[in-house]
Amino acid sequence: MANPFAGKFRVEGRNFALAKVDPRDDSAFAGKEKAKAQIAEDAEAINQLQDRLYAEGDRSLLVVLQGIDCSGKDGTVRAVFNTCGPIGVEVTPFKVPSEEERDHDYLWRVHKACPRKGIIGIFNRSHYEDVLVVKVKKLARPEAIERRYEEINQFEKMLSDNGTRILKFMLHISKEEQAERLKERVTDPTKQWKFNPGDLADRKLWDDYMAAYETALKRCSTAHAPWHVIPADRNWTRNAAIARVVRETLEDMAPKYPPPDGWDPKTVVIE
Repeated sequence: MANPFAGKFRVEGRNFALAKVDPRDDSAFAGKEKAKAQIAEDAEAINQLQDRLYAEGDRSLLVVLQGIDCSGKDGTVRAVFNTCGPIGVEVTPFKVPSEEERDHDYLWRVHKACPRKGIIGIFNRSHYEDVLVVKVKKLARPEAIERRYEEINQFEKMLSDNGTRILKFMLHISKEEQAERLKERVTDPTKQWKFNPGDLADRKLWDDYMAAYETALKRCSTAHAPWHVIPADRNWTRNAAIARVVRETLEDMAPKYPPPDGWDPKTVVIE
């Protein structure tokens, strides 16, 4: 799993401190225009690698996008994966659980959405909501939430052992940047549909959310499912970083087109 670029953002060790990560850090790139050119190049490479992954049909890639409101999860999907063919990429947004989902364990709906072989699966929010919003809003007992960190680690290990490579990205924006994006949602008619007054209530719990994120990042960043904290105040920095890590990961997986199954191309005559 050689991923040199990803190491710039990977969470390693229990001494990690989210407050030390600058949401505006763009030092991994040589300026906005070069980063945008890199995004286009990496997106096309991801498209070609995804085609090989789908044809190979033996493994899958799960990309988890987690972030507070306005962190840019939708924008990341568009920038990094829109070049890919539609048959090999599946996006699952996780909203408030339905009544049926609440009647099962918290991982039930997540396991159903995990990518099958050959697919890049993208989670827009994820099972981590159950140690983030559930924790902050006290929607489950503390002892139940405490168990979930190791349950999640074991769940992800099972996915990994069965051929699913896992990348997890926390899109890290500042409280000031979130304020600007919320104002834009209020004033721009094309974005007003995205605004939820409940986001303002969550904003008042900012420190609690950041503490919950830090705990999840430290306790659930593993060799088989590493967390990456991506500076996301600048969209181009966010997109360029994630595109490059995804590309590196697929290149490391090195999917290959399978040979013909039971037939020889040299013997086929098409009249």
